[in-house]
Amino acid sequence: MSSAPEPPPEVAPAAAALLARAPALAEGMARRIRAQVTYYGSAERVPSAELLASCRRNAELVLGQLAHGRGAGMESARRTGREGARRGVPLAELLHAYRVGSEYLWSALAAEVCGADGVTVESVTALAAWWVREGLAAASGDAYREAATEMALQRERERSALAEALFTGMLTDRTTLWEAAHALGLPTEGPYVVVAAEVPAPGREALPGVEPRLRAEDARSAWRLLPGLQVGVVALPGPDAEEAVLGVLGRSAASRVGVSPPYRPLRETPRALRLARLALAGAAGAAPGVARFAESPVSLLVAAAPEEAARAADTVLARVRALPPAERDRLLDTLERWFAGGGSAAAAARLLYCHPNTVRYRLRRLEDLTGRSLSDPRSVADLAVALCALRLLPADD
Repeated sequence: MSSAPEPPPEVAPAAAALLARAPALAEGMARRIRAQVTYYGSAERVPSAELLASCRRNAELVLGQLAHGRGAGMESARRTGREGARRGVPLAELLHAYRVGSEYLWSALAAEVCGADGVTVESVTALAAWWVREGLAAASGDAYREAATEMALQRERERSALAEALFTGMLTDRTTLWEAAHALGLPTEGPYVVVAAEVPAPGREALPGVEPRLRAEDARSAWRLLPGLQVGVVALPGPDAEEAVLGVLGRSAASRVGVSPPYRPLRETPRALRLARLALAGAAGAAPGVARFAESPVSLLVAAAPEEAARAADTVLARVRALPPAERDRLLDTLERWFAGGGSAAAAARLLYCHPNTVRYRLRRLEDLTGRSLSDPRSVADLAVALCALRLLPADD
């Protein structure tokens, strides 16, 4: 492996002469950059004193290394790169400014060297090789990228913490909610939906790449990765946007996904997360896909009082749940289709692809096992709550 090029010692006198004129060189560099680099053309974005000081530091750095073999390394350029990243200077404009400044300084140095004694073509070639290797633009660009990466990671940590606070209800004050929405890139007014997706393994996303896909539908979102779930709040950009969002989720999902009903106040996010998780739990054992929370009075009641609803399911359906799995599922599916058919055995039979008499036989069996008559409105209400709780709440067995 060849050694790194070194600046030829015979250029030192020329560099020393230019070093003495560093203030004037810096002014010329600053004017050239102002004229040729769009971002730096505005003194509001880059104040004149700041640009001039940066040009002088860089000129003295390069010329000091050439004249005396000393300098602060590339720290000056790296500092400029870091500051540019923090202030949001476009990287392309930063590198362009360095190229323009380097060309100006190289021209001055080349002119000075050409008039010096003992300088050969080989000397100029060696100087050019050193110039390329020690390029200020490369050092500044590397520092810019490092700082930008660090800032991106910091922003992501902050967004994750804010999302966690939003999902857990730690943000309640209106001003705080507004600030959190702004930091998360969400509108301050709904409608929103909350998504809860089952992760394939701890630390792995259930919906990889979902945020840019939603952004393509004008739906902004914020996400949090938990040990067992990936949860997100999605802002619906219009009245018909929910179906588009569900489509994106369905195409992105490699596992089961639960979605809450739309809601408007951002402070309702913890409740919406609970409903999304209930929708996910209700799809237990199903194939990968999206399950929406059914926003009916009964399902909302179950969601609001899950422990009491679970006790109701245990009380009302205890004997049904004790049956062999195939018979238990057959009876519960029949009851569910009976409700879906508006209490009609014929409608339930069409949904189940069986004879109405088969439905009636199963319903009588349910009445015997539960001690509740389907002709009694109060008993029907008991069965509706118990069945909804059984479908929505996580199973214990």
